[in-house]
Amino acid sequence: MDRNAAKEAFGKYLEGSSYNATQIRFVETIIDYLTQNGVMDAGLLYEPPFTDLHYEGLDGVFGSDDADGIVSIVQSFSETVGVA
Repeated sequence: MDRNAAKEAFGKYLEGSSYNATQIRFVETIIDYLTQNGVMDAGLLYEPPFTDLHYEGLDGVFGSDDADGIVSIVQSFSETVGVA
């Protein structure tokens, strides 16, 4: 997957000044994963390396609204390539 496409999809989280360093690093880790693998199962957001940033993974780093938004973005990549 093109890294810029992934960064664009997650631009809200990377450019938003309201997000802390851990949240930004979490999103960057998702982008790294998508760049390497093209798609991602949202369940991986609750496993290493994501749990290295917070033991609860996605839910420990983001509130429910942001977590839902991130899952939607991750799922949209899978739907685009016909995996979901």
